[in-house]
Amino acid sequence: MKQIILKYLKPYFPRMGVGFLIKFIGTIMDLCIPYILAHIIDTVILTKNKGLIFGWGALMIVCSLLAVSFNIIANRMASRVSGDATENIRHDLFSKTMRLSNAQTDFYTKPSLISRMTSDTYNLHQMLGRIQRLGVRAPILLVGGLCVTFTLDYAMACVLLAVLPLLGFITVYVSRRSIPMFGGLQEANDRFVRMVREDIAGIRVIKALSKTDYETEKFRSINREVVERERKNGMVMSIINPSMNILLNLGLVGVILVGAYRVNAGTSEVGKILAFTTYFTIILNAMMSISKMFTILSKAIASGNRIWYVLEGEDDMRVMEIYGEAMGDEGSRGDSAEAEDCEICFDHVTFSYLKKGEANVKDLSFRIKKGETLGIIGEIGSGKSTIINLMMRMYDADQGRILIAGKDVRSYEPSELKQKFGVVFQNDTIFEDTIAENVTLGRKISSKQLQDALFYARASEFVKNRDDKEGEALNIKGANLSGGQKQRVLIARALAARPEILILDDSSSALDYRTDAEMRKGIREHFQDTTLVIVAQRVSSIRNADHILVLEDGVPIGYGTHEELMEGCDVYSEISRSQMGA
Repeated sequence: MKQIILKYLKPYFPRMGVGFLIKFIGTIMDLCIPYILAHIIDTVILTKNKGLIFGWGALMIVCSLLAVSFNIIANRMASRVSGDATENIRHDLFSKTMRLSNAQTDFYTKPSLISRMTSDTYNLHQMLGRIQRLGVRAPILLVGGLCVTFTLDYAMACVLLAVLPLLGFITVYVSRRSIPMFGGLQEANDRFVRMVREDIAGIRVIKALSKTDYETEKFRSINREVVERERKNGMVMSIINPSMNILLNLGLVGVILVGAYRVNAGTSEVGKILAFTTYFTIILNAMMSISKMFTILSKAIASGNRIWYVLEGEDDMRVMEIYGEAMGDEGSRGDSAEAEDCEICFDHVTFSYLKKGEANVKDLSFRIKKGETLGIIGEIGSGKSTIINLMMRMYDADQGRILIAGKDVRSYEPSELKQKFGVVFQNDTIFEDTIAENVTLGRKISSKQLQDALFYARASEFVKNRDDKEGEALNIKGANLSGGQKQRVLIARALAARPEILILDDSSSALDYRTDAEMRKGIREHFQDTTLVIVAQRVSSIRNADHILVLEDGVPIGYGTHEELMEGCDVYSEISRSQMGA
C-alpha cells in the first residue's frame, strides 16, 4: 500500500499541497465561527453597541463564506487527484495483466484479476478521495477544537480530553482486526465472481441439462459465504460509531455539569458553554469522520496489497541469453546444426503445469522444416494444446529446449516471437465488434489482405450475404454466428498477417468435411512458405501432413506420415479405421 501511494501520488504532491493548504484555511474558518459567537454573547452584546454587534456578525458571515468556498475548491481538487491517480493505477494494472504469463494468470485466476481491477481499484479511489477531503479537515477540527476549548475553559477541556484515549484505543483495535478480514472478504468475492462468470457463460448448458436448481444452490452457498464475511466485517466496524457516541456523549454530560458549576460559581460564562457544546459537536463529527476513514483505509490497504502484488510480480517470461544446447540433462542435447535449420524444433521437452506434479508432456522431440505441415492427434488431455502453448512460450519448458527459426524461444522478445505466429486456439474469442475488426484486431492489415484472409478461410461465402458484409457488428462471443462461421472468422484472423507459422488448434471441428478440405487445400496452395501446425480430432484433417505426431498421456507414441503410422502405430491406425473405415 505504501509503495502505491509513493509511486502514483508523488506526481500529484504539489497539487495536493495546494489543496491541503486551501482545506486548512477553510477548516480554520470553521473553527473561528463558534469562538466569534462566544465572544459576541459574552462581551460584544454587553456593550449594547449595534455597530460592533453587526461588525462581528459580518465577520462570522465572511468566515462562513470562506469556509464553504475553500472546502468546495479543495474537495474538487481532491476528486481530480484521486480520479487521475486511480486511472493510472487501473491502466498499469490492466497492462500488467495483459503481460502476465499463462502460469501467472493461472496462479492469480481470472476472476481475481477482474476483482482487483474493479472493486479493489474502487476501494483505492474511495480512500484517496476521502483522505484528501477528511484526512486534513478532520484532524484539524479535532486538534484545533481541543486547542480552542483550552483557551475558553481549561477545566471543561480536560473533561473532553480524558475521553480521547479511549476513543483512540477503540479505533486502532478495530482497524487492526478489520484489515485481514477485508482481505478474506475480497478472496471470497473472487470465488463469487468466478462462479457467476462461469454460470453466465454456460447458461445454455445449465438450462439444457435442467441444472438450474443445482447451480442456484451452489450460488446460494457462495453468496452466503460472502454475506457472512461482510456481516462479520460490518459487526467489527460497527463497534466504532456506537462506542464513540457513548464516550463523547458521556463527555458532553461531564462538560455541561462542570460548566454549570463553574457558571454558578462565576468562574465561567454562558457563551463559553454554548461555544463548548458547538466545539463538542465539531469534535464529535471529526471523530466520526476519522472512524469512517479507518473503515475505508482498512479496505484500501487490503485492496492495495492485492493490486501491488500483481503490479510488482516478477516477470517469469524474461528474455534470456541462451548459450547451451539445451536446458536439462545431457540426454536432451541434440544435433545443433540440424536443429537450427528447422522452423520448429522440440528437443527432449518435458513440462508439467504443476511443477511438482506428473508431467503433461514427457521427453518430446520433433523437427519441422519451413513450409512443412505437422499434424497432432491424440485423445483428450493427451497434451496437444500444451505443445502449442510451449511453442508460443505461453509457458516455459521444465526440461529440454524449443527452437523457432533456429533460435531458442526464451531468447526472443515476446512481441517478436508472437508476430511469427498466426493461431486459432481451441476455445478462441470473438469480440463484440465488426467482422473486419475481429479479423484485423488493430493490426496494419490492408483491405486486400482482409479480403484474401476471408476468402482463404472460406468465410467470404457467408460474409458477402450479410447486410453490412465485413462491417457488420457481431454480438459478444459471436453469439449471432454459427459455430462454423465463428471458426472461419477466427481462421481468417490467423491468416490475415501471412504468418511464418500457422497454428490451427482443433479449429475445423464445426466445419463440414467439404469446407474443411477446401480450406486446407487453399492454405497449402497460397501459403506455401508458411509452416502449418494442425491439432485435430479428425484423421482426414491431418492425413496429408508431412509429419503426424500421435500423443497418449503426454508421451509421443507415433511420428511419421499417414502411411507410416498406419503400418507402425496401432493407436493411429485404429483411430483412422474407426473414422474413415477400412
